[in-house]
Amino acid sequence: MYLHIKMTKLLLYTTLGLATAVAQVTITADDSRVHVEINGKPYADFVVKSDEAMKPYLYPLRAASGTIVTRHWPMDKIDAIEPVDHQHQRGVWFGPDLVNGFDFWNNEFSYKNPIAGWTKLNKIGAIKSGKKEGSMAVTFEWMDPKGTKIVEESRVMTFHDDPKLRIVDFEIDLTAVTNVKFGDGKDCCFGIRLSPQLQETKTIKTRGKPDQTIPGPPGVITNAEGKTSEKEVWGKPSNWCDDSGEIDGEKLGIAIFDNPKNSRRARWHVRGYGLFAANPFGVSAFTGDKSQDGSVTLKPGEKLHFKYRVVVHPANTDLAKLWSEYVK
Repeated sequence: MYLHIKMTKLLLYTTLGLATAVAQVTITADDSRVHVEINGKPYADFVVKSDEAMKPYLYPLRAASGTIVTRHWPMDKIDAIEPVDHQHQRGVWFGPDLVNGFDFWNNEFSYKNPIAGWTKLNKIGAIKSGKKEGSMAVTFEWMDPKGTKIVEESRVMTFHDDPKLRIVDFEIDLTAVTNVKFGDGKDCCFGIRLSPQLQETKTIKTRGKPDQTIPGPPGVITNAEGKTSEKEVWGKPSNWCDDSGEIDGEKLGIAIFDNPKNSRRARWHVRGYGLFAANPFGVSAFTGDKSQDGSVTLKPGEKLHFKYRVVVHPANTDLAKLWSEYVK
């Protein structure tokens, strides 16, 4: 009997060891963030609690080569030209600017914004590592400035390993706790702040100092219809949007896919200075037509569901093909 128990334990430990050894996407958590590694190298951290940020964010995003495709500031300061505008645009985030009149987009504790909402961590749930993918489940409470909960959020993020691509899937469910109105605003909702080298606008204007120029060719904003530039893409609906360019000589891009089964399809709040966002509520904010209203009102217990896929890819990747595979 003793030998049987000992052999069983040995088999269990061996099995666990093998599972760890073959896991290519490894996800672990501590009190304030969830860590993601791919092939034994750091990929990103999902920051769920912060003394500075009032909403969770994923930082950084990397290409399969390891190149970081998101802006470093304000999380890290590097010896390179980086814009220091819009501090609240950290890595990858989700937050509307109008929820019962409260702002879950332009919110940092340092802003002292009287209408700023706060996304509070409720629980880090199931975490799974795996050979080809890993995932995390996290729940949050959306609080108004007085500390009253108005929305419950559940989020699942899945990270995929691929020789050439880095794919992250986001699944977000929002449940109204009280009567909730998501307003028709410009600053919303699923956002990424790009590496400056991917910006369409390569000039940084600073107060009292000469303008600075970001090295390298300008980035190119493209949507599924083949429209290019902020001027042609901003505020328009499209299945996906991409920003491609060159970072230290490496030609690559980052795309967001807007799932057709989302509660509301997105218009694209993309800017030449590096903002890249899918907005499911903005209609009059983009068209200028006040007779159109993209707002959504929920009763307590009613839900909205959103899924987005982020693809970090080499240049000349067939995004239309990847989109087709995604919607299947």
